[in-house]
Amino acid sequence: MSTPGAEGSSKLPERPKGEGEAEGSAGGPSKNALKKAQKEKEKAEKAAKRKEAEDKQKQEAAASDVSADDYGQLPITNPKERPDLPKSSRLSDLTEESENKAIVFFAQVENARVQSAKLAFLVFRQRTETIQAVVAASDVLSRQMVKWAGGINPESRVRVHGLVKKPLDPVKSATLSNLEIHVQKLYVVNPAPSQLPIQLEDASRPVPSFGAEELEVKEGERPMLSMKARLDNPALNQRTPQNLAIRRVKDGVETLFREFLHQHGFDSDHTPKVIGAATEGGGTVFEVGYFATKAYLAQSPQFYKQILIAGGAERVMEVGSVFRAENSNTHRHLCEFTGLDFEMEFDYHYHEVLDLAEDLLMYIIKGLKERYAAETAVVRKVYPMPEFQLPKDGKVPRLTFAEGIQLLRESGEEDISEYEDLSTAQEKKLGRLILEKYSTDFYVLDQFPLSIRPFYTMPSAQSPTSTDPKTQLSNSYDFFMRGEEIMSGAQRIHDVNLLEKRMKANDPPLDPTSEGFKSYVDAFRYGCPPHAGGGLGLERIVMFYLGLPNVRLVTPFPRDPQRLAP
Repeated sequence: MSTPGAEGSSKLPERPKGEGEAEGSAGGPSKNALKKAQKEKEKAEKAAKRKEAEDKQKQEAAASDVSADDYGQLPITNPKERPDLPKSSRLSDLTEESENKAIVFFAQVENARVQSAKLAFLVFRQRTETIQAVVAASDVLSRQMVKWAGGINPESRVRVHGLVKKPLDPVKSATLSNLEIHVQKLYVVNPAPSQLPIQLEDASRPVPSFGAEELEVKEGERPMLSMKARLDNPALNQRTPQNLAIRRVKDGVETLFREFLHQHGFDSDHTPKVIGAATEGGGTVFEVGYFATKAYLAQSPQFYKQILIAGGAERVMEVGSVFRAENSNTHRHLCEFTGLDFEMEFDYHYHEVLDLAEDLLMYIIKGLKERYAAETAVVRKVYPMPEFQLPKDGKVPRLTFAEGIQLLRESGEEDISEYEDLSTAQEKKLGRLILEKYSTDFYVLDQFPLSIRPFYTMPSAQSPTSTDPKTQLSNSYDFFMRGEEIMSGAQRIHDVNLLEKRMKANDPPLDPTSEGFKSYVDAFRYGCPPHAGGGLGLERIVMFYLGLPNVRLVTPFPRDPQRLAP
């Protein structure tokens, strides 16, 4: 007899799908996984076939590229041995007689464009010279090379092999407009990126006016590139033709300065720039750490020049950095600039030195006109300015400070004292008055008030008999270009007793026996000869000669109260 339910115990009900283990978990992947894997496999096979086709196409193209070895990227490292290649040419040496000459040269790509499948044009630049180049397909130059050449990024460094030819029409966009290069080989030495931080086209335009917070842009014009953007990218900014030309003129001023003074018996020396005391006014010096003590950056080589004169140097000059901790944010002030300093003995009168200093400046300016006319013309295209005027008779106008004041008064400047220094506006106005009267941009003011000159300046015998110290004059002078100062100079006190007296009468008084002054004062105890000299600002000479709106255009790495990098 069977028990209840025994009949159903032999056959259990089926478990619905989805409960318990998933279908196929014991025997392999699911259908969805298999489908996904199949799609990935097909995708990979298509990509492999596509790559194979591309590689085959490239191989076929390379096999048919007759110029395969004549273009491309050069390796970064130098070859083991120096290649047997001709000496590279300078674009500036090319003339019309160079036609059909095969040359090799290195340059930057100013621009590149593909005209058609068989033709590309490039412009190459060396310093301030530019020339058009043609890359044309032929039996010996492939279309692949044409396409590649037209795609080179601007500012890339390249090596060019080609023939010098005459273009059908002058190329107005190039400085060498009557010549062009027919490229035979072209290699990239170092590529530039496709996106540059600044465009040379923008950097080649004038800088905005000094202090302009917002740069006005006329309709249809590109935005003006700020001074900050230019200075933040010196490696590109300095490539512009006008900046390269400015640097050449700047080098020319220094060369002419040394040249003239060497011809007149001066020896060059280099004095310390890190000094132990703030000798010419503690408020305008930079303080630096010097091991366990403090030191200062020199404001000028003045004391050292005089000590060298006392030491028998007779005539001494120096080209070196000068530091001024003045919080002056103007178009003509720098915290570090290059000083052109000179000092010399004289026999009878300090005007012997003043005569030589005037001849020095005339020599420099005439030399710039004769030797650097091409560079000046490049700058004038961007910053138009009338040519710098020199006196036609060769005699530099030399006015006393009082005569300069009188000219200003006659022009309507009534509230002006002959015993106070001129303001910048008054200096510029006086420059315009002298240009109108004497037809020169260069002039000299002599016999400045003693109260506005340093303590070591020699008092003048021409001073009024008045006992008022404010009315005393000095044997001092300033040089001006286009109405702005470029040099300050004077006869120095060579008598130790008078020097000590002047120091003690200074405001504030100076102690001749202090650490910063003792060695300087002692130099005049042993029969120092009468002497005078001056200090010129290299950057200012270049700025005012070229008529530039801002002294920061003259130095690639200016230091002012707002800038300490790069």
